[in-house]
Amino acid sequence: MDGDFRTEFVREPAALKHHPALVLNADYRPLSYYPLSLWPWQDAVKAVYLDRVDIVAEYDDIVRSPSTEIRIPSVIVLKDYVKPQRRVAFTRFNLFLRDEFRCQYCGSKGDLTFDHVVPRARGGITSWENVVAACSPCNLRKGSKSLRRSGLSLRRQPRAPQAEQLRNLGRKFPPNHLHESWLDFLYWDAELEA
Repeated sequence: MDGDFRTEFVREPAALKHHPALVLNADYRPLSYYPLSLWPWQDAVKAVYLDRVDIVAEYDDIVRSPSTEIRIPSVIVLKDYVKPQRRVAFTRFNLFLRDEFRCQYCGSKGDLTFDHVVPRARGGITSWENVVAACSPCNLRKGSKSLRRSGLSLRRQPRAPQAEQLRNLGRKFPPNHLHESWLDFLYWDAELEA
């Protein structure tokens, strides 16, 4: 084993953590856009050896074992198609994604919580049609009052999102780091510039 390689990662043990692999479904679309479907390099290498994925692109860096040497995969594609979920789970994250990480009363970003449009104290239920993202000041202002009594109005009526709608919304929020080898696969169905 090459001593320089080993000591490089001993000195910087986190160095290999920065080599995630973009995971594509068998149709070459990401499994998810937000959060982006990424696997740690170790899982990607394991999937290659188990013959579950094909490597589409690689990093320049190499990992070695006593008997094998492999370039770290940067884009992998599943050999078997995984059918996307049709049902969207009602979670805080999906709610914020549906509302594009904006308060549904004032439109501000950041410091989000969620609010029941019809307050629970007045019989409102926790559902897609009655819960919206709200900033803390608007949520405090509304309290357990009706929209009319609070003086607030909704930017859009809340409703249950379709799975495809959430996937498309997720494309608007790319992660902080996009490796150049991923770009051709993330926006492959976007209209090309003339």
